Amino acid sequence: MDVPSGSADDRSFPFDALAAAVLDDRGTVTRWSAAAAELVGREADEVCGHPVRDLLARDPEKPSRAASGAVPTAGRALLRHRSGHTVDVAFRTMPLEGSSDVLVLAHPARPGAQRAEADARTAATEADAAVEQQRTLRHLDVLHQAALRVGGSLDVERTAQELADVVVPALGQLASVDLADAVLAGDEPPRWIGGGDPHMRKVAVASADGTWPAGHVQLGDAIPALPYVDRDVVTRVRRDGAVILGRDEAAALLGGDERLTGLLLPEGGSSTVVAPLLARGLMLGSLSVWRVDDPEAFTAREAGVLREIASRGALAIDNARRYTREHRAAVALQRRLLPPETTDTAATETTGIYRPAGGGAEIGGDWYDVIPLPSLRVALVVGDVIGHGLHAAATMGRLRTAIRTLADLELDPEDLFTHVEDLVQRLAEEAPPGTQDAVGATCLYAVYDPVACRCTFVSAGHPPPVVVRPDGTAHVVAVVPGPPLAVGGAPYEATTIDLAPGSVLVLCTDGLLEGDDHDADAGLRRLADLLPGLCGPGRSLTETGHALLAELGTHPRRDDIALLLARTRAVPEGATAHWEFPADPAAVGDAREAVARRLAAWGLEELAFTTELIVSELVTNAVRYGGAPIGLRLIRDRVLLCEVTDPSNTQPRLRRARNTDEGGRGLFLIAQLSTRWGCRYGRRGKTIWAEQPIAGGAG
Repeated sequence: MDVPSGSADDRSFPFDALAAAVLDDRGTVTRWSAAAAELVGREADEVCGHPVRDLLARDPEKPSRAASGAVPTAGRALLRHRSGHTVDVAFRTMPLEGSSDVLVLAHPARPGAQRAEADARTAATEADAAVEQQRTLRHLDVLHQAALRVGGSLDVERTAQELADVVVPALGQLASVDLADAVLAGDEPPRWIGGGDPHMRKVAVASADGTWPAGHVQLGDAIPALPYVDRDVVTRVRRDGAVILGRDEAAALLGGDERLTGLLLPEGGSSTVVAPLLARGLMLGSLSVWRVDDPEAFTAREAGVLREIASRGALAIDNARRYTREHRAAVALQRRLLPPETTDTAATETTGIYRPAGGGAEIGGDWYDVIPLPSLRVALVVGDVIGHGLHAAATMGRLRTAIRTLADLELDPEDLFTHVEDLVQRLAEEAPPGTQDAVGATCLYAVYDPVACRCTFVSAGHPPPVVVRPDGTAHVVAVVPGPPLAVGGAPYEATTIDLAPGSVLVLCTDGLLEGDDHDADAGLRRLADLLPGLCGPGRSLTETGHALLAELGTHPRRDDIALLLARTRAVPEGATAHWEFPADPAAVGDAREAVARRLAAWGLEELAFTTELIVSELVTNAVRYGGAPIGLRLIRDRVLLCEVTDPSNTQPRLRRARNTDEGGRGLFLIAQLSTRWGCRYGRRGKTIWAEQPIAGGAG
């Protein structure tokens, strides 16, 4: 069909953009073009079959009419767009040949202005969508950052600080985390926490400009008590998960108290949102964010973002709190199971240091021990139980008790470890199914004799000790390694070395040795290289130990550390006396005379009578039951020690003799005359010893 030429209104309008419609003789739309649909935002199925007047916002202008007078041939009309606005169009009509239908062609009456208006509306809509999109992306980013940055530590205060840092400046200019004091101690908070109760404390702050308001409650300070009405806010916070407060509303909750307003509301703070830190139904504290000198108030959507961040942060803080409680309990148990940090005996002065693991690791089963033995000797022990936590600490306590008990029996170090191995095997058998392999330990046991100035070592899979000689040189002792306890399958072998008085013996667990390279041998070499410079004259063992930890333990360790340092001493040569006698009854009198002379030389005549009785009984028993040679030794220190050695392995027994018995009173008499006595066995015989106190210490 022919299309009429355009009028002055539509000459510049592109022909392919003309909207076309076909109307029947009653004005009903029967055909609808795509351009028409774009013009008014209505598709053909919405328009066809409906009167064209339904599209009109008002009657069209009618500058001319068709011959029939029913339909205008041209004019202007105001159409209703689907969006609600109107479209001003110029139109032209023409009848279709052989039909009563009419073709209507239309285009915007003012195409330039219409397009500009549409473009402006589109630009505004797109701009709104882009602000909104940026806000959404910012919220998603802060949630992502919270997931990445919060909860990586098992330290309550560090986790709280991570929580404050993640919301500034993403949501506001200032943020703080307040927690109950009980949470900081690892305990559960009270079931009801009123915001502002004295037990709340500010544990983390963050500021966009790096400075915290000077007049505000400072980091570490307790939150002052607030008016009772503040409990209503706590109820709202718990119920809604987050509460938005304007400055005026927040000030009203403080009852108009200017002091509290200055402490709790930052100057220039226009809006705040408070979210509770709830975990397992307990309110641990709260997270607060302020906007300062910012007219834009928090939105409900932003409050929802903070609520989600606070929820995640509360779980992380609660995990850290529970770890703190368990860690402190394990550390307390561990420390209660360890001996005093320092000892001072005739054989050695010692310093022991224990450091729990860092970086979130659980407490381990490392320990050290110093065990006084008869004849002025001392046993030095360092061990490391497999595993972590309370189970490892409890196992450590059982092993330490067993070693102390066996040491009191004066077993050889090799035999002692054999018995301890049996104990560990039993512990493994008693362990729950599937955990037997987690029961075990390494241990280093050393016995130092200050009379002979010799030290014997036995290792059960443990790193060897390091010795610093009096001349300042250091070396790693070549201890014969044995299997770890619970492994078994091989005997333990002792290593004995001479130690000059003033030597420093260093025993430690592998937590001190394993650096970033995880090489214990390299750690031993580093230790040996460091020690000469740290064991200088006049420096205490405690200072040396802490200096070692500063040098080797600077980074948080995944394993705990036990360190034992011992400076050796020697009994002066003139403080001992030794004799050897044959297995002859006459030797008893000779032994008594020798002892009397020595005690007189030492100025200990007041002990002569009791000592002669002890020597008489012990030598008599050796003559009767032991055989030759019979050794007699006196050692004078803070106590007087009397030792009698014979080649027999018979077990001496303390018993109560009956009235008709001719013997059996010797050991009973010795027990009455001495403060303690005992017997130890060697590879060739036994030694029975007895101690007596010396008034005023050594003579």
